[in-house]
Amino acid sequence: MTDLSQRLTDRGTPLQIHLIGVAGSGMSGLALLLLGMGHRVSGSDRVTTAETERMQGVGLVFSSPHTAEAVREADLVVFSSAIRPENPAYAAAFAAQIPLLRRAECLAAILHTRKGIVISGTHGKTTTSSMTAHVLREAGHKPSHYVGAEIPILGANARWSEEGEFMVAEGDESDGTLVLYQPEHSVILNIEAEHLDFYRDLGHIREVFTALADQTRGKLVYCAEDPVAHELCNGRDNAVSYGWEDADYTATDIRDLKGSSAFTVNKNGESLGDIELGIPGNHNILNSLAAIALADSCGAEFPLIARALATFAGAKRRFETKYLSANYRIIDDYGHHPSELAATLQTARSLKPQRLVVLFQPHRYTRTQALAEDFGKVLQAADLVFITDIYPASEKPIAGISGQTLVDAMTRHGAIPATYLPNLALAHHAVGNALQPGDLLVTLGAGNVHEAGTRIAADLKTLEEMRGLMPPGEIDGKLYESMSRHTTLLIGGPAQFWIEPHSFYGFAFLVDYCRERGIPVRVVGRGSNLLVRDGGIRGAVIHPTGGAFSDVTIGTRGEITAGVGVRLKKLASIAGGGGLGGFEWMEGIPGNVGGALRMNAGAMGIETFDQVVRVTFLDEDGVIRTREREEIVSNYRNVPELRRNFALQAVFKGKSDSSANIKQRWDESREKRKGSQPIVASAGCTFKNPDEIPAGRLIDSLGLKGTTVGQAAVSEVHGNFVVNQGGATAREILELIDSIQQKARAQRGVELETEIKILGEEEPQF
Repeated sequence: MTDLSQRLTDRGTPLQIHLIGVAGSGMSGLALLLLGMGHRVSGSDRVTTAETERMQGVGLVFSSPHTAEAVREADLVVFSSAIRPENPAYAAAFAAQIPLLRRAECLAAILHTRKGIVISGTHGKTTTSSMTAHVLREAGHKPSHYVGAEIPILGANARWSEEGEFMVAEGDESDGTLVLYQPEHSVILNIEAEHLDFYRDLGHIREVFTALADQTRGKLVYCAEDPVAHELCNGRDNAVSYGWEDADYTATDIRDLKGSSAFTVNKNGESLGDIELGIPGNHNILNSLAAIALADSCGAEFPLIARALATFAGAKRRFETKYLSANYRIIDDYGHHPSELAATLQTARSLKPQRLVVLFQPHRYTRTQALAEDFGKVLQAADLVFITDIYPASEKPIAGISGQTLVDAMTRHGAIPATYLPNLALAHHAVGNALQPGDLLVTLGAGNVHEAGTRIAADLKTLEEMRGLMPPGEIDGKLYESMSRHTTLLIGGPAQFWIEPHSFYGFAFLVDYCRERGIPVRVVGRGSNLLVRDGGIRGAVIHPTGGAFSDVTIGTRGEITAGVGVRLKKLASIAGGGGLGGFEWMEGIPGNVGGALRMNAGAMGIETFDQVVRVTFLDEDGVIRTREREEIVSNYRNVPELRRNFALQAVFKGKSDSSANIKQRWDESREKRKGSQPIVASAGCTFKNPDEIPAGRLIDSLGLKGTTVGQAAVSEVHGNFVVNQGGATAREILELIDSIQQKARAQRGVELETEIKILGEEEPQF
């Protein structure tokens, strides 16, 4: 190691060094250090990432995928823990007898060229490492650093400094390589049973930390609150403790500042001064005490330490705020061990949300299996929990172990609602739809769970902007609302933005807002003639309701005015109650006025536009206009005018009649429907009637009644109804529709055109 350390610092003969797996956070940090030291560095990985592109800008020669050619000129090859011997670059280096080093071995060699400071522990390392590096830098010590995440305040996860004598490094305990370090100073934050895929037990872990403590030449800073760290370090001549009480460095007079913390630092019982820490949480106060103790041991002045901690904003994915508004907060955290989750949830609670919602991605099958009960306990600190499937890292699955394992564990320890979401790519739909004003959402885990929070944050920002630009109460909305709740077929994926305007002005604003930003717009009423595909609807689904959209008024000369959100049954009922007949055919149609206008819906030989007097609509230019019936072209199940424009309100014409006559026609209509139409979920008539023969009679003659695809079926009652027998998917409905059309074409030469409207994506696009 000493020989390699010397070669690494020989500026006259830079080495050609290749890193296998360079896209990982640990390996990318090594690349930055080696480039800073003046070496020629190349790297390879399975994929190109933003990180590899950034490193190429500072000198990395990158290639993807891994190849034998990539290591041909290398003096030294470094590989990450995920690399297997069969990797082509590794195999080629081995065959050519090029020196091969593990990541930790290379880091140890670099660390030994400086006064090394190793920050170790089961959790909290990245935050404490970045704090320590930031404090030493602000105190004028110009340290090099290597930490396990992107650190905005440091500029990068690693940096080589030619001037400073110190180097701060995060020491990874997961694979026993802590024993490689012989640092000037060390910090031990905590020691718990973790990484049991590598270690036999806690005793085995203790051995590794003991070796690090034994090999530390200068100060050994440890947390007195951690029983194992205290037992291992207490009594050593070079030990320096920190904690709440009975420690060399303590924090008193702690104040929660909602997003930050303040406290007084005491050294051996004497006050050093006040600290305002730029991140919240008692666990971070302890982490800062470790950084303070270390920096003080290195000769940093306390006022400079205090100033540095006041500006510390945390590491990426360490209680990182992804979105903040008056109504919502979204935070992302890397925590994946029960102790980390407990600390994060405690800190989140200190922000006093109305509800604490958690989306947790377990990390590794072995950890999930070993610590399931602990996870089940600590997650009780939330109000609502969603658990994804396991991020395996390099592990193979263990039979019977999944995210459901932790949901079951939660059930054994309390009554907090928990849901297993096996598909992380779609998890944001369930989580985003569940959010309510006042909620704090925390995405937790070491994998890619943060992507769900990022998606929710982006869409929530858009939704809140829509609402915020209008007077209070004008618009309501939700993310990812399932269209199965808004279609009579009870089928459909989510709407990216489900928005409910309550006035014509609000409706016009929404359409204009979305068009300006390229957001697709769909207007949906009760969904009675609609099939939404399983992938849902990208963009905004506008559902006009309330206010003028729900008003019905009877005027003079037999006219009745109704907003597009009014149910047809309600319109018919109010008309009848006011002595206006002719609307009885509407009583059994499950749709509303807007859908009836758009489709020119009809029954019993009557169509909607037979009774329309005038329609008020929003035109393509965003202007609200009114047109008389004679100005509007209406066809069978199609009104071209309303393909391009959005109906808002209509005036209908009825005939004065006695209540007895109206009731008789109403009852006749109801009885006819009862005997001729199914009562299970449907979208009404599936096909338009062709000229040759009514669609229902044609389908019956083909012997297709009762035909099924999954839970989709052709009704036994009426052949022109494709129904949902319970749990059918849009894919099943569409497959059944297609098979009917093919048979009608092949056996009767008739082209059946769907009457129901089909919207949305086969697979989610948002």
